Amino acid sequence: MSAESTGASYASAGVDIEAGDRAVELMKEWVKKTQRPEVLGGLGGFAGLFDASALKRYERPLLASATDGVGTKVDLARRMGVYDTIGHDLVGMVVDDLVVCGAEPLFMTDYICVGKVHPERVAAIVKGIAEGCVLAGCALVGGETAEHPGLLGEDDFDVAGAGTGVVEADRLLGADRIRTGDAVIAMASSGLHSNGYSLVRHVLFDRANMALEEQVEEFGRTLGEELLEPTKIYSLDCLALTRTTEVHAFSHITGGGLANNLARVIPDNLHAVVDRSTWTPGAVFDLVGKAGQVERLELEKTLNMGVGMIAVVPEESVDAALATLADRGVDAWVAGEITDRGEHTTGATLTGDYAN
Repeated sequence: MSAESTGASYASAGVDIEAGDRAVELMKEWVKKTQRPEVLGGLGGFAGLFDASALKRYERPLLASATDGVGTKVDLARRMGVYDTIGHDLVGMVVDDLVVCGAEPLFMTDYICVGKVHPERVAAIVKGIAEGCVLAGCALVGGETAEHPGLLGEDDFDVAGAGTGVVEADRLLGADRIRTGDAVIAMASSGLHSNGYSLVRHVLFDRANMALEEQVEEFGRTLGEELLEPTKIYSLDCLALTRTTEVHAFSHITGGGLANNLARVIPDNLHAVVDRSTWTPGAVFDLVGKAGQVERLELEKTLNMGVGMIAVVPEESVDAALATLADRGVDAWVAGEITDRGEHTTGATLTGDYAN
């Protein structure tokens, strides 16, 4: 018999353990930047540790949990070879769901699935996640990188994450706080965020035959650069609002659009009326609509149309809320109000036409 082994191995099946170890070493410096005082231990353990004694300052702490991914936006990152922004999207999708109830994001974990581990590529993805966690004020306490040869192509990948936050029970935000006459404050999105990319990709690439490297005058950059613009992370801005003025509810505008997501926090007896004339959606929304001949209602139930987060506040809190957001560099405006439900069958409607 030959001295050379001919038996099967993990490596021959397509899994490179050494590459995985190299990826962990590369990502350590970025994970370290996200640490909070409550985090114990470092990267490499089987579980992330968070010192729960920090919650003793709460009278009745409620833990909030959320999980999400970034959808088919990862395909654009792969095609462009840009991996250090998609993590911002992941963090935004998770922590801004947490903050809707008033919860402070405490920590996140991530899951990265790849066809083949390219250490520098995985580290770039984690770098983006870590930078997003810094923007959100939460720690990245652990994660998993899984190599799936035979199921994914060598350059294919997907990301998902889960986060945990905490809110004092008597400061929990939501529908039961909303009252007639409350104001609906809109906060501008940074673009498409991470929703509706199946429609966007179909319209721009399959129907309009556009290319990622195509320069678009309205954007002042290439189509690909516009489409990869990271999701804006609002968690610290929203938490600042709860500290400086009274807030009744938040709504994170993700898949389903503004009206559907806002309706999720409106009580059954009330209705939110949002006036389109109070803002102008960004050029990317107009491009998708025109390129695909997509009807306005279809766009609105798929994309955020330029609004990434909503705050519902008492009328007397409007000035303070807008001042706080302006001080933090958040473009915000009064977009509507809360009325009685009346004959409306849904919790929120959009009225009027967008400003030119």
